[in-house]
Amino acid sequence: MKAGNFDSLSYVNRLKAAGMEGGLAEVQASVMTEVIQDHFHSLSTKQELQQLSLDLRKELQLQGQELRKEMNLMGQELRKEMNLLGQDLRKDMQLLRLEVQKDMQLLEQRMVIKLGSLMVLAIGVVATVVKLL
Repeated sequence: MKAGNFDSLSYVNRLKAAGMEGGLAEVQASVMTEVIQDHFHSLSTKQELQQLSLDLRKELQLQGQELRKEMNLMGQELRKEMNLLGQDLRKDMQLLRLEVQKDMQLLEQRMVIKLGSLMVLAIGVVATVVKLL
């Protein structure tokens, strides 16, 4: 709406026709004209709003592209980190496997020694019982 398009006389006539007093209608029309003229410069045109809309869309599109790039980089970094963690985990598991094997061998040796000792003791007990009988 342009400020020059406000027809204050028509506005006053419409207010009078609606039952408002003439002096009050003229004051209101005068005030309305001042408000429109004072605030007209701050109103945006349709073209300005369309341009703003285009600018915002472009900005959103650029931000979306930047976010996608950042997400791709973060994804690549996470994959690398996960691969490194996987390698570390495999190494740790291999070390644990070797330790368990070593511990099992030691247990097996101890069990053989204890079983041998028990067999010697059993033979000794049998030999003693045979001598006594």
